[in-house]
Amino acid sequence: MNIAIIGAGYVGLPLAISFSKINKVVCFDINKNRINSLIKGIDINNQHTKKEIQKKKLVFSSKIEDIKDKDYYLVTVPTPIDQFKKPNLSMLIKASLLVGKVMKKKSTIVFESTTYPGCTENICIPNLEKTSRLKFLNDFNVAYSPERVNPGDNINTLKTITKIIGANDAKTLRNVKKLYHQ
Repeated sequence: MNIAIIGAGYVGLPLAISFSKINKVVCFDINKNRINSLIKGIDINNQHTKKEIQKKKLVFSSKIEDIKDKDYYLVTVPTPIDQFKKPNLSMLIKASLLVGKVMKKKSTIVFESTTYPGCTENICIPNLEKTSRLKFLNDFNVAYSPERVNPGDNINTLKTITKIIGANDAKTLRNVKKLYHQ
């Protein structure tokens, strides 16, 4: 499987490291400084070692062409809340539009960003369709797995937490479950 992780933060980086044990993974971020640090094996968040970061099957990039035509896209961008406790979805919208530009038919997009019920269906999917010119259910699938990583928590890690997954159909759910169980 070819996988692209969109967002190299505290959610995306552990996923990229984990999935790269078996699969080719491109960890993409628009923050070029973050990508350059990771290429050098430096995690400024001090959560991962140089050895964990520098794997053969793991590539870090801020170039859009490097994430073209992947089987899976995992969107792990932040959705901070504002002073009124409303989520700022601008990064999620930008990520959805970006993935729409590079995804192929039969790609599966997994959203791991924290959102509210209906956000995937009402905001993310229409933006994927808009830039991809593909149709949801006919041409691509979507899953959701809420991020459960706690920054700085070395006990409840990606390896020890229970992942929750939802998908648009049973087949997509099985495939995404298989992906996370590798």
